[in-house]
Amino acid sequence: MGERSLERLLNPRSVAIVGASPTPGALGNSVLANLERHGFQGDIHLINPKRDAIGGRSCLKSIAELPEGVDAAVLAIPGPAVLGAVRELAERGVGAAVIFAAGFAEGGEDGLAAQREIARIADECSMVIEGPNCLGMTNFVAGIPLTFVETPLHPFSGEGIGIVSQSGAMAVVLGTTLMAKGLPISLSISTGNEAASSVEDYVEHLIADADTRVIAMIVEQFRKPVRFLALAARARTAGKTIVLLHPGKSSAARESAATHTGAMAGDYALMRAKVERAGVVLVDGLEELGDVADIALRARPVGAGGIAVLTESGAFKALTLDLCEQLGLDLPAMGELTTTSMRNAIPDFIPVSNPMDLTAQALVDPDLYRRTLEPLLADPTYAAVVLGIIQTDETTAARKFLPIIDAIRALAPQKPVLFAGLDDGAAFNPDYLSGLRALGVPYFPSPDRALRALAHLSRLSGREMAASDALPIAIQMSAGVVPEYRAKALLGPIGIAFPEGGFAATLDEARSIAARVGYPVAIKAQSAALSHKSDAGGVILGIGDAGALAAAWDRLFENVAAYDSAIAVDGVQIEKMGARGVELIVGARNDPEWGPILLAGFGGVQAELLQDVCLLAPDLTHAAIVGELRQLKSGALLDGYRGSPALDVDAVATLIATLGRILLGTPAIREIDLNPVVVYPVGQGVVALDALILAE
Repeated sequence: MGERSLERLLNPRSVAIVGASPTPGALGNSVLANLERHGFQGDIHLINPKRDAIGGRSCLKSIAELPEGVDAAVLAIPGPAVLGAVRELAERGVGAAVIFAAGFAEGGEDGLAAQREIARIADECSMVIEGPNCLGMTNFVAGIPLTFVETPLHPFSGEGIGIVSQSGAMAVVLGTTLMAKGLPISLSISTGNEAASSVEDYVEHLIADADTRVIAMIVEQFRKPVRFLALAARARTAGKTIVLLHPGKSSAARESAATHTGAMAGDYALMRAKVERAGVVLVDGLEELGDVADIALRARPVGAGGIAVLTESGAFKALTLDLCEQLGLDLPAMGELTTTSMRNAIPDFIPVSNPMDLTAQALVDPDLYRRTLEPLLADPTYAAVVLGIIQTDETTAARKFLPIIDAIRALAPQKPVLFAGLDDGAAFNPDYLSGLRALGVPYFPSPDRALRALAHLSRLSGREMAASDALPIAIQMSAGVVPEYRAKALLGPIGIAFPEGGFAATLDEARSIAARVGYPVAIKAQSAALSHKSDAGGVILGIGDAGALAAAWDRLFENVAAYDSAIAVDGVQIEKMGARGVELIVGARNDPEWGPILLAGFGGVQAELLQDVCLLAPDLTHAAIVGELRQLKSGALLDGYRGSPALDVDAVATLIATLGRILLGTPAIREIDLNPVVVYPVGQGVVALDALILAE
């Protein structure tokens, strides 16, 4: 979609309202009222076959009477009339259309067919379609609301937040939240079913938009995930923050998304791993979306480092320690220089700590806020400072807000400072909020909200971007399942460790391999049709000598034949039995929508019952992979638990990184599965017992 055509929707010079109405509350009437309220200076064409005029404006009887080349049309008409109207608009060279009506892809086969026809017309005529099933859009910078939702005037200056939401209702809710925080909004766009324009198109526009610095998104389904990831990376390079709310963790939420937007919702964990790696801040709710956007726009960027907290309650200090541990927010102790400066700034009865309880001393010594803020703002250990203040009542609040505002103004901090009231609902002069916000200090009615939002942005600052060092596999592979013996032949030479052994087509070859590696051995039937060999009795372990090997050989073939006589066994993999260790599962996948992704976790019961696995981007640094592994539910086992030895986590991370390089370098691989991978104590490495590749 060209930027020129998108501009005709977002900044039109002329607008047609199809279905204009004199009835207050009717969709067409509300659109006209919005345009007049915002002082739209372009041409407005009203179409109503039953009216000569509405509100002093003359009406056209049909779309055919429109002048050629109107920029945008708003279709305030029932669903059955939409397709015909789009055809007529295309004939008149209209550049864009906003479709409010529902009942298209989300409404069944007939609706889906109509939506596809709308998309075909739009593509053929270079027309932008917003919707169907949307609430329209508002350009707050230019004062152009193409929506039936009553849209208040919201003065804009500087840089603002662009809203992109598939849900029109949630776009309105988020807009209300941001306005209440006094945050400027550049554009608010609801995309609905996305017949001929998608969230990706509008994100691309906002990345290039000088009036937008933060992009707040509510998306139930990305229809072009790879494009979105590329745009997210571009936004990060441009210094713009994307904050995303993506409903769909539960199966019920995914089903709701399918019926709401007319598209199947994807795998949430996969989406999360990919978008966070691309630099997107993923939040869990509407409240967090607004809070993170507030900090991202209003405050200084959150850099690398920990958090310092100044408060006025010893009990709250303990609560903060608990919450920050839960959130993964680091609260570093003060270093020697900062401790000395702090000690000189506070009375002897206040201990130096982080968080630090200032008690009620500031009520009699209001300069205490400045003296304690100053060393924290100067210390590069801290990326941000949070003030947890007890407001109480108007009189008490005045004795706190005013010196805090004066201190921040005097210190001109180059890092974020957040103000969090401990007592939500306490009365205070609203001018204090304006004073804080003018200095780039977001206000939160609770410290929990401030810390949760800060945690999201702190994680973003800690994501290292690694260069992709692709590792192609040069051997030509046929499509379908590549069985274990062939997979190991491909992966072994590039550094992935497997048990000693080899492939045997005959019993004599099996005896020779077993004699070379030493008993006891394991034998495994090999066939592209045997992805799960154990289910077919195709694995026999602990074979102690040549006689037992011969008996096991016959039994193995009998087991597979009994399981499915149609399976042709290529031969048998013979491998030396190894020492016991901790079992992991490691895998890789080229997802058709999102691209390469890795999986790692604890094997056996932990993987299947506890879902103790994590998804990883293929270009993570070694340190980042180790960090993710330690976040697993059973991660404590990696560093030794109740007397067990610490495990070779570095070897696991190297294995995972190698799989990532292979995936990036070999697009023909759809999946790699190493399960189980046995990890041994530090320095003893890892061994993958089984391997399977699925090729395109």
